[in-house]
Amino acid sequence: MKNIFIAILLAGFCSLSAQDFKAYQFYDKKGKEVKTERLIKELAEYDIVFFGENHNSSINHWLQLKVTEGVFQKKNGQIILGAEMFERDNQAQLNQYLEGKFDAKTLKDSARLWNNYATDYKPLVDFAKAKKLNFIATNIPRKYASQTAKEGLESLNALSEKEKTYIAQLPIKVTLDTPGYQEMKAMMGDHAEGTKVMNFISAQATKDATMAESILKSMQAGKTFIHYNGNYHSKEFGGIYWYIKQKNPNLKMAVISVFESEDPELKVPAKDYIPTDFNLIIPADMTKTF
Repeated sequence: MKNIFIAILLAGFCSLSAQDFKAYQFYDKKGKEVKTERLIKELAEYDIVFFGENHNSSINHWLQLKVTEGVFQKKNGQIILGAEMFERDNQAQLNQYLEGKFDAKTLKDSARLWNNYATDYKPLVDFAKAKKLNFIATNIPRKYASQTAKEGLESLNALSEKEKTYIAQLPIKVTLDTPGYQEMKAMMGDHAEGTKVMNFISAQATKDATMAESILKSMQAGKTFIHYNGNYHSKEFGGIYWYIKQKNPNLKMAVISVFESEDPELKVPAKDYIPTDFNLIIPADMTKTF
């Protein structure tokens, strides 16, 4: 009897310890689960892949690295990397690091790296360095986006010709028809001044348009360009995706959007869920990097 009791206790303990804790789940646009092997195979067929992220999500960044490694293998190295987290006027410093002319400290001292660079983006940059890949600094220098938010889009016309090389060609089209921009307007509330609202949206547009132009200028035939950006910059096929579509509607582009969920099984969310090509569901309580 005693042995039976112990066996029952052990069975219960094993059952608890064997509980499956799900860290992530990919879905396609129709809500069907996608295994990473199939995801990588499909992504390798695209010209451009936007891998959205929550900037402080550890699993999000790890998956960016692992999926990139997978696409690299699938494409026999024919990929180009780029990211929102690097600004155009820091491309030279980034290149120096990729070529082994700068060490990590020199890059940190000479470029405007994000505070979470070491944990979240350095692994991607080091992968590009090890595999001799191009890594493109796609974003507008933040001071020009800030200037737009304060003084308006027209203020960029007064920049020098050299400064203008760091932003998308002027004039930059800004329209509330772009997915996400109406949402930004609504977030600012009914009491916000019209000019202030449009300046804020225009600042976002300068980022999206500049990243779009950077990608288009750096693409190479037969290679997949993988771009890492905050989820908002490509969600609902807006942002960067929208600007590229205006310039070249024939490119084959995929968006990976990210959503957090309280559901331990990481099912497709019941609300506030607008899927794109591939959709990453991660636990809301996943470890944050900051």
